Amino acid sequence: MKHKVMIVDDHWVVREGLKLILETDDNYCIVGEANEGVEALKLMESSQPDVILMDLNMPGGLGGLDTMKRMQEHGLLIPVIILTTYNEDELMIEGLSLGAKGYLLKDTSRENLFRTLDSALRGETLLQPEITARVFAHQTRSLARKTEPTLLSDKETIVLQAIARGMRSKEIAFDMGIAERTVKAHLTNIYNKLGVDSRSEAVAVAVEKGLLHL
Repeated sequence: MKHKVMIVDDHWVVREGLKLILETDDNYCIVGEANEGVEALKLMESSQPDVILMDLNMPGGLGGLDTMKRMQEHGLLIPVIILTTYNEDELMIEGLSLGAKGYLLKDTSRENLFRTLDSALRGETLLQPEITARVFAHQTRSLARKTEPTLLSDKETIVLQAIARGMRSKEIAFDMGIAERTVKAHLTNIYNKLGVDSRSEAVAVAVEKGLLHL
């Protein structure tokens, strides 16, 4: 059975480019496309996509972040992968805090596109290293917010840094020479300390608090 993909972007060229790539793979099919959020929300109900590729900045209608908020309000728990350009770092951070399963540059490679889609469908979050580096740099330049310090252990920090590089639990366990269940235990501790319940939120909050550095 093919996985159903919806594309939400206000640029026709971007939508067509993604469709051309997706149509080359027998595991995916396009079930809807929209150029802004209101139209997308209507299509979600009828087409029931398995995953959504969502642009953040759509000036002609409801933007990506507001669309994701509306999805949460309506209980539409569909994995969202953010489509971004080179000047939307602040929006990307907010998108991660809303539970996005990853983000891709609009000119991403075919390999990255399918890898990120596959991860999202497994319920995992995949963060591309080149974009993660930009988010870190953006936050470093921003004024630090005055918050109570959050203390992560050395191993928790290593696990969180690995997550920010897009590594899976199995890969992290192999790298650290520990059991995968130990990695998951560290993740649980990280979630509790940061007050989050997903990998993307953990990275977003950790960056905001200055707990992750290049």
